[in-house]
Amino acid sequence: MVDVPCFLGIEVAKAQLDLAVHPTGARWAMPHEAAGLITLVAQGQALRPTLMVLGAPGGLERAATAGLSVVVVNPRQVRDVARATGQWAKTEALDARALAHCADGLRPTPRPRPEAQTHKLRALLGRRQPLIGMRTAAQHRLAGARASLAPDMAAHIPWLQYPSGHAG
Repeated sequence: MVDVPCFLGIEVAKAQLDLAVHPTGARWAMPHEAAGLITLVAQGQALRPTLMVLGAPGGLERAATAGLSVVVVNPRQVRDVARATGQWAKTEALDARALAHCADGLRPTPRPRPEAQTHKLRALLGRRQPLIGMRTAAQHRLAGARASLAPDMAAHIPWLQYPSGHAG
């Protein structure tokens, strides 16, 4: 028996995941929650797709830890490919089919998954940036504050240092 490569397209929405397999055309949906993600990984391992393509990450890129090749692609490019093949309608199910078709036609290269330290650093930087903005705004307000308000405003600025008093 010849092992035909298959490609899995996954359209990630807030409430559900729409999946499509190319070239078989199989399509289904599952809830976008923990149980649905476990089912997705199990089904992905059973299908053994050559490639899984996502229109948006939504945490599903973590399926790469289950030994699955996962690529997140630019949804605009997938939409362009869908239009080029005559698919003008736009639904989640049709987008999943377009993603699977793109996986087969374009074969984007999976990138190595970032390590846990990289995820932690990104989370810290994501928290640090707003704090720096708030601290800068507070310092600017302090510069023009009345003398009676300045001590209270100045006392607030150390709370905006990240992490716990270190200068940014």
